[in-house]
Amino acid sequence: MAEKVAKAGVKKESGYLYFVDKNGDISRAVMSRGGGKKGKQKTETVAKVGAKKESGYLYFVDKNGDISRAKMARGRK
Repeated sequence: MAEKVAKAGVKKESGYLYFVDKNGDISRAVMSRGGGKKGKQKTETVAKVGAKKESGYLYFVDKNGDISRAKMARGRK
């Protein structure tokens, strides 16, 4: 189960991939479709949150536009 870490309330637009960057802020990048140009994608920061990240957790932007985290599954057989 996921737990909410920080509230940001970001409104998501279609065509963008939203993620939590290394500074704990919410950023977005244009999704690539088909055989388009390859290379470094331009990213932009959408909301400055500054959430502290702990090892062993996966951080993501949930459907409400807030930062949530879930425990990573490691070493399962």
